[in-house]
Amino acid sequence: MLIVFRGASRRSRTGRLYKRYMGNADAYTHGHHASVVGHHATRTAEEAAAFLLPRLEPGMRLLDFGCGPGTITAGLARAVAPGETIGINAAAEVVADARSRAAGLGLANLRFEVGSIYERGFEEASFDVVYAHQVLQHLARPVGALRSAMSLLKQGGIVAVRDVDWATVAIAPETPELSAFLRLYSEVARSNGGEPNAGRYLPRWLADAGFKAFEVSAATWTFADEAARVQWGDAYAQRAVESGVARRALELGLATPADLRGMAKAWKDWARTPYAFMVMTHVAALGPRP
Repeated sequence: MLIVFRGASRRSRTGRLYKRYMGNADAYTHGHHASVVGHHATRTAEEAAAFLLPRLEPGMRLLDFGCGPGTITAGLARAVAPGETIGINAAAEVVADARSRAAGLGLANLRFEVGSIYERGFEEASFDVVYAHQVLQHLARPVGALRSAMSLLKQGGIVAVRDVDWATVAIAPETPELSAFLRLYSEVARSNGGEPNAGRYLPRWLADAGFKAFEVSAATWTFADEAARVQWGDAYAQRAVESGVARRALELGLATPADLRGMAKAWKDWARTPYAFMVMTHVAALGPRP
């Protein structure tokens, strides 16, 4: 689907909500517990950047901001080789992990740096592609991040972003503990300045950032077989008690340790329930610098 915006756009209700949380700008809701980073390391460019890969060409220069453990970044580096690919992340320990994972891949065109999309550490108009996967949902200033991305793009260069919409989660069996976790996650994310339903707002944010024409698509993550359920359920069982979500929930008094343990057990039980099911929607947007 191609969406074209002309003229000035109105700020969305979501944009106004961000002003409430500026004091907690850009706190990564999940944190960097091993259960989070390890789970993210299973992601690939073939899935997470499927909407972008057909646009990539050898020799392009690409920036992946909020790159995490870098497994998607490595796939992007292969697609643009010998062009340079740079992954940046605000957490030094995550960058060190990404460098370690990439060390044996033989990708001379790939490097990782500690950095933020808001920091002008790169020359303006120096990238062909700026990409981010599941990042804007955690930012208090998603439109500002997209404006920064635009400034780094060459004329005609493309921004490519993808984010989940947590309100689209459909799960069965739907237990009280799992429903409580989904509500809790949204509360924690918003307390950190983020928008857990970011996917639906990508078109508005791109328009507010000044992008005039862009493509929007959607895909789902589906968990119907036991292997997929166990991978997800066990990871979220850990996050329920050990991640940044758990820590923030306790700080805010949104849950007790017993509540969190109950949620963790519910994720494990769900993962091993025959015919259990979950699906969630992810929205991707891609557009050129005007």
